[in-house]
Amino acid sequence: MSEGECTASPQPDSAAKAAANPKTASRAWLLDLLLLGALWGASFLFMRIGAAEFGALPTAAVRVAIAMLFLLPLLFLRGQWPAFKQHWKPALGIGILNSGLPFAFFAFGLLTLNSGLAAVINATVPMFGALVAWAWFKDRPDRSRILGLVIGFAGVAMLAGRGAGFHSGADESAARWAITACLAACICYAFSANLTRKYLTGVPVMATATGSQIGATLALALPAAWLWPAQMPSLKAWLALVAVGTACTGLAYILFFRLIERAGPARALTVTFLVPVFALFYGAVFLGEQITQWMLICAVVIVCGVALSTGLVKLGRRGTAAG
Repeated sequence: MSEGECTASPQPDSAAKAAANPKTASRAWLLDLLLLGALWGASFLFMRIGAAEFGALPTAAVRVAIAMLFLLPLLFLRGQWPAFKQHWKPALGIGILNSGLPFAFFAFGLLTLNSGLAAVINATVPMFGALVAWAWFKDRPDRSRILGLVIGFAGVAMLAGRGAGFHSGADESAARWAITACLAACICYAFSANLTRKYLTGVPVMATATGSQIGATLALALPAAWLWPAQMPSLKAWLALVAVGTACTGLAYILFFRLIERAGPARALTVTFLVPVFALFYGAVFLGEQITQWMLICAVVIVCGVALSTGLVKLGRRGTAAG
């Protein structure tokens, strides 16, 4: 699951109900939106703390294993085990691409990057999703979306061109590899979202959410065991991974789909803009990360690109904006 995008597809009629009756959703969805942004923003903080002692692959493995244990009882309580058994192959496979690999990539990136910078890069997920949909489903973007893609990737290039947001002492080579890893995670999210669209549309959300964590856990178990740290990580590192597994992964899934039901998918997607804000705040307050003016400028450029490339904002023909 991306911090801003999720694998499992909503029930076909849930979004339609929310769109048809927006007043019934009330303003409760705003609280869900803020809470979800806060949780996904915190995931970068917790993963940076955990990765420093566990390493990249063990961090990702522990995260998905904890999320799996959190979601499995809910799968049975909601009676969605039969749905999982029916669709277990695509659910497990997509889970590797949607959780296992990207969590490992981000954990690796956070060994060099500050949590806020990694969250800003994560905001490009919808742009990569638009590109994959264009290439795969021939979902050709209009001029406004193409402009958004150009702007968004320009923002990423601006970030990569300076050392703002890197750990002290990080060399240029390590920084490039870290940014590349985070972008690879975003590409994984984009492909997994489109695979879900093709193979898991209409499958109950708890079945796909739990299945994805099971698949990721199975895929990462052996590599994580091989690379397990020689020295037992501290209690602080363990607590960080427990928090990211339960709250930022398991609970976040539930919130995300409730948000889709209450407000519709378009509004749910706006959480992409909140995640970097919370991540930058947490990093500055709890880790003493520096928020530079250049990082903020690049973040604004990327967010503008995401808004245009996803269609949340459209440029009017005569210079006016259309929603």
